[in-house]
Amino acid sequence: MSIEIRGLTKIFNTQTAVNNISFSAEKGEIVGFLGPNGAGKSTTMKIIAGYIPPTHGQVKVCGFDVVNQPIQSRENIGYLPEHNPLYLDMYVHEYLHFVGSLHIPNRRFLKERIPEMIELCGLSKEQNKLIRALSKGYRQRIGLAQALLHDPQVLILDEPTTGLDPNQIVEIRELIRGVSRDKTVIFSTHIMQEVQVLCNRVLIINNGHLIADDVPENLRNVKKETAVISVEFRETVDSNLLKNLDGVISIKQNEHLILIETERDIDVRPAIFKFAADNGFTLVGMNRETSSMEDVFRQLTKNK
Repeated sequence: MSIEIRGLTKIFNTQTAVNNISFSAEKGEIVGFLGPNGAGKSTTMKIIAGYIPPTHGQVKVCGFDVVNQPIQSRENIGYLPEHNPLYLDMYVHEYLHFVGSLHIPNRRFLKERIPEMIELCGLSKEQNKLIRALSKGYRQRIGLAQALLHDPQVLILDEPTTGLDPNQIVEIRELIRGVSRDKTVIFSTHIMQEVQVLCNRVLIINNGHLIADDVPENLRNVKKETAVISVEFRETVDSNLLKNLDGVISIKQNEHLILIETERDIDVRPAIFKFAADNGFTLVGMNRETSSMEDVFRQLTKNK
C-alpha cells in the first residue's frame, strides 16, 4: 500500500478535527477526498504529508511511518497545499531549481528532471517569466511541477483547481490523470463533476469522521428516500391523471415532459406503461434518474 492510515485522530486543544479514521490507497488510484468546510480534509492531508503530527493513530507512506521515519516518508511524497506557496519574484525555472535542490542531492538527475517537468506541466513558454506575472492557472502548474520534481510515489493535492476557469480545470485534470498511472493521487475538491470524471475511489469525511469509502458508481446508487422518473409523452397529458398511481409523491410538468417523484422502493414504470396504453397516449421516453455525486454528498453530510 502506498498510504496506510489506522485510527488517525487529531485534536487541537478541545476540538477533535479528525476522529479515528482508517483507510488505505494503492498505486494507480486517484482518490477524491470530499467533505464540507472544516470537516478535517486538509488536516488529514497535512498529517499524511508530515506537515503536522497526529494526536493518535498511525500513518504510513510507502511503508514508512510519518512520525518515526519522517525523512523516508517525505521522500515519497509530492505535496501541493491549498494555498500554493510560491516565491513570486523568482523566474519559473529558477524556482524549480531552487525547490529541487532542497531535496534532490543528485544534481544530474535534477538537471534532467526540471526540463521534463516544465514540458509535462505545460510551462515551456512561461519558464523564463517571473512567477508574479503568471495567471493562477499557470501558478498551479508550477505547484504541480515542484510536487513532481523528485518523482514521488504519492501525490497529495489540496483543492488544486480552486479558482481556475473551466479550461484551466480541464487542463489540470488531464495532467493529474496523466501522472496517476504509476502513482497514488489523493486530492480534495468541492467540484463534484471533477470527482465523477476523474476519481476511481471517493472518501467522504464529515465532522472528522470518515462516513464513506467506495467507488463513485456505488456511491451514486446510495439509498435515497425517493426516486425521480422523467416521462415524456407525444401528446399533452394532464399530469393530475398520474397522481393516483401507487407510490407517486409529487409531479412537476413542463409541457410534454413530466417529472414524477416516487417512493424509492416502488417502481411505478409498469403502471405508467399501462396508463399510456389504456388512455391511448404515445410514450416517447421514460428514465429513472440516478443520483449525482452532488446528491450523494448532500445526503451523507446534511445534519450530521
